Amino acid sequence: MMKSGGVIGLGGIGGGVAQCLQRSGQLSAIYDVVAKAAEKIPGAPPMSATPRDLAAASDCVLIAVLNGAQTIAVLSGPDGVLAAKKAGQTVILLSTISMMELETAQKLCAEAGVTLIDCGVTNGPKSGENGLICLAGGSDEDMAKAKPIFDGFAGQVIHMGGPGAGMAAKIARNATYFGCMRAGYEGAVIARNYGVDLDQLRMALSGDPNSGGGLEGALAMMVRPDPAGNEQEYGLRNYFKGLMIKDLEVAIEEAARFGVRLPMIELIRDNADSTSGLEYPKGQPIA
Repeated sequence: MMKSGGVIGLGGIGGGVAQCLQRSGQLSAIYDVVAKAAEKIPGAPPMSATPRDLAAASDCVLIAVLNGAQTIAVLSGPDGVLAAKKAGQTVILLSTISMMELETAQKLCAEAGVTLIDCGVTNGPKSGENGLICLAGGSDEDMAKAKPIFDGFAGQVIHMGGPGAGMAAKIARNATYFGCMRAGYEGAVIARNYGVDLDQLRMALSGDPNSGGGLEGALAMMVRPDPAGNEQEYGLRNYFKGLMIKDLEVAIEEAARFGVRLPMIELIRDNADSTSGLEYPKGQPIA
């Protein structure tokens, strides 16, 4: 039975996952390139020297790094997870990466006899409260084996299908989510120019909660405080913009593999500042 988990990458997602596993008594090891990141997890084991050392101490390795390049780096090489040579180990990948990068990671793990579960996540701000929603890709057997670890940190686990299905679902969700954010910005343009209160508009979008709710989330960035002169809010919106661009470019890349375009996603990427509420609250001027 899989009992212990080591977390690589202690940012907004990984730090919260590590906190949850520490509370449940399942956290075996932590690793981050920034030593101070360990301060986020009171009572955690000492920082591992390398991803290999973390893997050696863990039944399961959870990877929550920024991108595909970092994912491959922590898996491979003499200090990587797979250098621990623990055949039968499970890796849960929580990072959003392209499907090509995922295929590389899957191949590396398969060659080492390690199971890789691709697991896109949402609800990141609540990651430390057992609030992550996990979109997982893996066999029924592998998901059952990893269930004790998922129980330790996740709020909900949705089994999307076999290997790769979790990452594909996360990329699809990102495209849909940021499309809603753009729609929220453009709807707010009309509302602001006519003096409509955005909180009232959000209520009008909320829909019937018994039928799944409505579109109020599309205004999430628009009803936040004005970033002008507010350094913290400006930083938050820039962080949102950076994540959005990264995720949208992954979606564009995946569509190109099938010989198709995503014009709406390209538009959102090319107008990221306004979508993030960093400019033109009353609309982008006609050129």
